[in-house]
Amino acid sequence: MASSPTPTESSAPGASTPPPAQRRVSEAVHRRRWAILAVLCFSLLVVILDTSILNVATKTIAQPAPTGLGSTQSQLEWAINSYTLVFAGLLFTAGLLGDRLGRKKVLLFGMLVFGVGSVLSAMSTSSGQLITFRAVMGFGGAFILPATLAIIMNVFEPAEQPKAIGIWTSVVGFAIALGPIAGGLLLQHFWWGSVFLVNVPIVVVALVAMGAIVPDSKNPKPGKLDPVGVLLSIVALVSLIYGIIKGGQEGDFLVAQSWGPIVAGLALLGVFVAYQRSTDHPVLDVTWFRNRRFSASVAAIGLMFFALTGVTFFSVFYNQSVRGYSVLQSGLLVLPLAVSQMFFAPRARLVVDRFGARAVCTSGLVVTAVAFAGFLLLGQTTPIWVLEVLFFLMGSGMAHVMPPATVMIMSSLPREKAGSGSAINNTFRQVGGALGVAVLGALLSTTYRSGIDGHLGVLPASDRHAAGESVEATLTIASKLGPAGRALVQPAHDAFIHAMHITAIGAAAVTLLGAVVVLIFLPRKNPAPAAGGAQSQSQTVETQR
Repeated sequence: MASSPTPTESSAPGASTPPPAQRRVSEAVHRRRWAILAVLCFSLLVVILDTSILNVATKTIAQPAPTGLGSTQSQLEWAINSYTLVFAGLLFTAGLLGDRLGRKKVLLFGMLVFGVGSVLSAMSTSSGQLITFRAVMGFGGAFILPATLAIIMNVFEPAEQPKAIGIWTSVVGFAIALGPIAGGLLLQHFWWGSVFLVNVPIVVVALVAMGAIVPDSKNPKPGKLDPVGVLLSIVALVSLIYGIIKGGQEGDFLVAQSWGPIVAGLALLGVFVAYQRSTDHPVLDVTWFRNRRFSASVAAIGLMFFALTGVTFFSVFYNQSVRGYSVLQSGLLVLPLAVSQMFFAPRARLVVDRFGARAVCTSGLVVTAVAFAGFLLLGQTTPIWVLEVLFFLMGSGMAHVMPPATVMIMSSLPREKAGSGSAINNTFRQVGGALGVAVLGALLSTTYRSGIDGHLGVLPASDRHAAGESVEATLTIASKLGPAGRALVQPAHDAFIHAMHITAIGAAAVTLLGAVVVLIFLPRKNPAPAAGGAQSQSQTVETQR
């Protein structure tokens, strides 16, 4: 079996070293570990599938009833972020509950809630209902992802964990491709709510399979819950993101409705950090960030998803509103991103073994930034293969960041903290994505409004503000005005492409910042497993025979 772990900078002083001959995973679990991984990937698939399907369906949902809900761009952003904020705000608590009650139990609970939320979202009759029921889905999702990664860390030997995590992250690429394609097929034949109902059969299959073969595990010394910390984090993030979205909607960040919530959110985040430092049972143990490889890896994932989520949000409108592709065609255009990630993610460990995690993560972030900057090449008549090459580069870069960064985060903590470590990994990914949609979406909206405002004089005064919010809003209103409205189509396309270019530059800059952080703070050498891991493994895995 694997040798005893070497203490690292994250190890507690005086941690005991387990006997060299001690087996870390029971034989029964070891034999079916790959089947367990396949079942866990189903739960990851349904969460990522939901996000990618919603991205491709945003244009349809923005259309007036009965085709869609007539959602504005800010409402679409909230439909994405209501899920993300609840998801991210509860991840720490869900991770602790998994450590305390059993990761399998909370995983099954999360899948059940996610399925119910999917049905309710499909039946929404207004944007407000969709935003609310998406939050229900986020509540369920918060219990899914920490448990899956924690279970993987508990059923695989340390030597196989990088390979397992590589496969786990490659499912993200598969879901990114499957979501838009499945969404396009559904929207061609059914109403927009079908993109949520598709989750239900996957949830049912996953629940049955999990009950049959996934083992339960828990931390023998779980931490206490921190409801005050959870509440502070959610309120702070909601306030901050509300202010950012409101500023983009109004085209002015100096109005009180924008800067007030932003300042309040930042202040509450400061209170949250101070409280976490003072409490004896923090929802987020800020001392973990003293570990450079832990903090650098968390920053890399957060910054990359900040940029990625913002780019995928506006690329849907470029493909459909500007280029005129159908929902299905738009989904098929994402295939190169998914294929490259599915191919490279499981093999990233081999590159890390040769060149080290720092070199691989830095290079992956640089490649991703180049792909984002490549959106400057896109215009209304650019050959579509250019976009395909950019998506392929984007997926290749991501595939060399997510697996090694995730391994670094999980290996920085003792094995019994697997649930909490997974929660941190996914929290910063979700928070980064939420802020990316808010910040880059606000940048897109503000830039677009400044470009289209001078052309809106042909519209009634009551329609001008709404028409300037997004390209889809402009085109929807213009379509009702006949010849006068057709004069707005080309200016709307031009304004959007300019706004997309500015937003792509912002995304590339954020990703390059992540590369600099990794290059400076991530140690050159690959780490050894965290101390205490082997010993706690035998304590935490409970095989269901």
